Amino acid sequence: MANSFARMMSGRNTAVMLASVGTGALVSGYLLTEGSSTAAAERRKLYPPSADFPDLRKHNNCMASALTPSMYAHLRDKLTPNNWSLDQCIQTGVDNPGHPFIKTVGMVAGDEESYEVFAELFDPVIKDRHNGYDPQTMKHPTDLDASKEHFLFDKPVSPLLTAAGMARDWPDARGIWHNNAKNFLIWINEEDHTRIISMEKGGNMKRVFERFCSGLKQVEHLIQERGWEFMWNERLGYILTCPSNLGTGLRAGVHIRLPLLSRDARFKKILENLRLQKRGTGGVDTAATGDTFDISNLDRLGRSEVELVQLVVDGVNYLIECEKRLEKGQDIKIPAPIPQFRK
Repeated sequence: MANSFARMMSGRNTAVMLASVGTGALVSGYLLTEGSSTAAAERRKLYPPSADFPDLRKHNNCMASALTPSMYAHLRDKLTPNNWSLDQCIQTGVDNPGHPFIKTVGMVAGDEESYEVFAELFDPVIKDRHNGYDPQTMKHPTDLDASKEHFLFDKPVSPLLTAAGMARDWPDARGIWHNNAKNFLIWINEEDHTRIISMEKGGNMKRVFERFCSGLKQVEHLIQERGWEFMWNERLGYILTCPSNLGTGLRAGVHIRLPLLSRDARFKKILENLRLQKRGTGGVDTAATGDTFDISNLDRLGRSEVELVQLVVDGVNYLIECEKRLEKGQDIKIPAPIPQFRK
């Protein structure tokens, strides 16, 4: 299978369907020597947690909303087996008070154990970001149970990423592999260790998803042959660096023109009730150009892969219907909110 791929470096992606798969989250981490760990321990003896607690009064992200002084005092001195600390988890949220287009998560995981060692903070952040999903009591569903040119990425420049260490050693150990048709790609060490993309022009989401599932299973088979597996657990699904991608790690997106609906005051509420998000076609840090938007699923956690893709298909069809009604001078309605989780 490896022979059917061509290796390329750098660039930008405008994918239709994208999934970050939890082969690891250490891209944002770094190793501490025994000496530096000892120095950190000595410093903690000198400074109480209250002296290190960050000023988050003007911050607008999930971490800032959840972190309390008592929680910080309880977690500050804890380390994962890879010497990852709470301060490293929240550094990006401390350095970046807010984002002009979205409410950010404000923290990242340095390794799989981060979600356990710092669960006291990660759990409410996950619950906030994923519309009430409780990682302590709920199990993430999946449809991918193994048992039963404009697509390259640039150097990370967003402060949300650079503050978490995701541009270190650029461009070493980064790259892209793709099939001959250039509609199935694998990003290596962009934000996560592995990011798998299926895409094509047109509106055939079913074909894009089938290619995604088939390719992912082949990649997973090759990994398992070598004694490895994607990081996954039944509470959080696939383990990713950013808590916003936990669960399926899947974003199904469509580029669509909405010249009338996008200027309607109800547009934002319609997207919210459909559990959809809009962004510019150049990525999360870009505003829409003209009236063309990238519309995708807001949630990753608490719904299976098929459910999320169907949610996008149904939601985009509703947006198209609204656009057509506005073209005819007819009224549109805000749909009822979609229930988040299966009972």
